[in-house]
Amino acid sequence: MRADKNPKRTKSVIIFTTPSCGVCTRAKSYFKSKEIAFKSIDLSTNPQAQQDCKRHGCKESPVILIGGTRWVCGFDEKKIEMILKS
Repeated sequence: MRADKNPKRTKSVIIFTTPSCGVCTRAKSYFKSKEIAFKSIDLSTNPQAQQDCKRHGCKESPVILIGGTRWVCGFDEKKIEMILKS
């Protein structure tokens, strides 16, 4: 059995999106291209998720939650890479 040499794949990823958000689509494509599974939550239909994002200082979508503790407001590829590698 081969050990996974890519630990970033073990972190959970949630992407909070809105239906007409082009940057949200880019964020999803990024995670798909890296073969990182993610859960997508539509902010337009989930008031609790909206509150969670606002509480963490995020005012626009997408909002990306990595590993259950690291919030990224917007699609900041460099920040995401840094979190995934940590």
